[in-house]
Amino acid sequence: MRYCTFFAIVLLMKLVAGNEADAITGPVVKLDGDNFSTELSKSHHFVMFFAPWCGHCERLKPTWAELASTVQSNPDEKVVIAEVDCTTATSLCSQQDVTGYPTLKFFSKGVAESQRHRGPRDLGSLLSFIKETLGLPDNKEKVVETNTEPLKGAVELSEDNFHDHVASGEHFVKFFAPWCGHCQKMAGTWDSLAQSVGQDNSVTIGKVDCTQYRNLCNEFEVKGYPTLLWIKDGKKVEKYQGTRTHEDLKAFIERMKGGDGEAAEAKTEKATVATSSPVVQLVDSNFENGIASGVTFVKFYAPWCGHCKRMSPTWDELATKFVGKTGVKIAKVDCTDGSNRQLCADQKVNGFPTMFLYSNGAKVEEYDGNRSLDDMFFFVAKLLNEKQEKDEL
Repeated sequence: MRYCTFFAIVLLMKLVAGNEADAITGPVVKLDGDNFSTELSKSHHFVMFFAPWCGHCERLKPTWAELASTVQSNPDEKVVIAEVDCTTATSLCSQQDVTGYPTLKFFSKGVAESQRHRGPRDLGSLLSFIKETLGLPDNKEKVVETNTEPLKGAVELSEDNFHDHVASGEHFVKFFAPWCGHCQKMAGTWDSLAQSVGQDNSVTIGKVDCTQYRNLCNEFEVKGYPTLLWIKDGKKVEKYQGTRTHEDLKAFIERMKGGDGEAAEAKTEKATVATSSPVVQLVDSNFENGIASGVTFVKFYAPWCGHCKRMSPTWDELATKFVGKTGVKIAKVDCTDGSNRQLCADQKVNGFPTMFLYSNGAKVEEYDGNRSLDDMFFFVAKLLNEKQEKDEL
């Protein structure tokens, strides 16, 4: 028995020593507030800041693991692929200005400043980002050079071709100025977006240089750069106000053209609410009026969030139980809707679902109890009864 124990200890020591000697290899490394600074001082790190409940993070994880294996097999790319769970390492993620998930950052060895990856999250794009950051030759560029039909970027629009181009069909157009820093940062993302939807004939991605075609930009009331507009049959339909990541821009396109996937689920949910659900759908434009009087229990959610989906029927049941009772509303806000993002940020929504109870326009309390029908009902009823008693005095 003692021999077995001794042998196990020796084996463990060898494994640990081996890991220390070759720290830059291996699968995805888990970092937290305790080891983050120490590990980053040893080698380059490409880090994913994530939350377990985030659907985009879950979909990225297999690619992230594949990236770790690919980098491990290439001695030129001496980079550690790592991850940080922001639900446990909250202080670290706050220090790193992580405001959405997943956030991907590249840290050069011993350098405090990081470089954020804002492009597509497929394996090839992630590898290209690493090579570019390290100053290594990118084989992907050679393939593009030899391609007889290279992928095209966004359509360049001018006063000569703009109106004919957008006269029919659906178009997503960026109005920009070459000197604008934000425009420069998203230029690659915009062309990448155009390439990714290039085979979709139902929508085109365009761009207008407002320093050359000012009259055109004035016509569409462009007051800042970049301005991203959805145009259908020559008319402005909606201004995009979300984050400028490839993924969010693509989701916006799917929502606007009624595509498949999560955007369609969100659209379906909104339609259901409008026709049959007693739950009040609040948006940025009606939020203040919606919570101004009485007791309002609001769920801030994302359509892709698994916990939100599971509790959706219970939320509808909760609203049904209060039907006919005066002075109380059960409501919800879709935080993935571009027009609601600032609202959710102002309300300090840091995860999904988040439930806040409001009384006469003032936030009273965040609900953090069980998400059962009875528990949530009594939570609301308690405040409602207290309010009615005060009103009677």
